[in-house]
Amino acid sequence: QVQLVESGGGLVQPGDSLRLSCAASGFTLNDYAIGWFRQAPGKEREGISCISKYGGASYYLDSVKGRFTISRDNAKNTVYLQMNSLKPEDTAVYTCAARPSWCGDGIPYNFWGQGTQVTVSS
Repeated sequence: QVQLVESGGGLVQPGDSLRLSCAASGFTLNDYAIGWFRQAPGKEREGISCISKYGGASYYLDSVKGRFTISRDNAKNTVYLQMNSLKPEDTAVYTCAARPSWCGDGIPYNFWGQGTQVTVSS
């Protein structure tokens, strides 16, 4: 069965860190570009990061660049999103997605996870 499962979300205070995981089954993540998305209440879903096939390149939304890091562990068939210096505006449902191509526009993502909640609040 082809699926992506996110984990690692939770409730944290501003300045704290979380590491989200995106675990794949039924396919090999190394053959796919993996994107992380988030959707805050009342807002559109936005792409925040992407790692290329084989992990050769990564990209970040300006608002998270320098705070978030995307990485692959091919042996575990998992992609991670390390989130540091979290801010209240980072509060959202975070979702990963996979497509057998490259990071960038114009190519639909084939597989989506169900998301994990991240809440940053004092």
